Amino acid sequence: QAQLVESGGGLVQPGGSLRLSCVASGGTFAIYAFRIFTMGWYRQAPGQERELVAVITSSGGTTYADFVKGRFTISRDNARNTVFLQMNSLKPEDTAVYYCNADRGPAVYWGQGTQVTVSS
Repeated sequence: QAQLVESGGGLVQPGGSLRLSCVASGGTFAIYAFRIFTMGWYRQAPGQERELVAVITSSGGTTYADFVKGRFTISRDNARNTVFLQMNSLKPEDTAVYYCNADRGPAVYWGQGTQVTVSS
């Protein structure tokens, strides 16, 4: 069964860094299939809607939300079925549950999320 598993969240002080990872496994995420998925990171803060953070296409093109440009970097390692989100210069308003997303047309998958808390 296809699944996405996030890791790397935690508590960090303002200005600090974290690196999130998301590993895709099982089902459709065979070694051949992962590379054709558009992979993304989304986040949801308490009482707010889920919002796009960053996306990376199968060809490596990237898109970022304005509020993370210059601070976050999304990347992927197709050999390891993994997508990363490097988060630098973190702010308290970055506090949220971060979700990994895999999208290929009608096939969309979500991870369970990892909590990121930015606080002194």
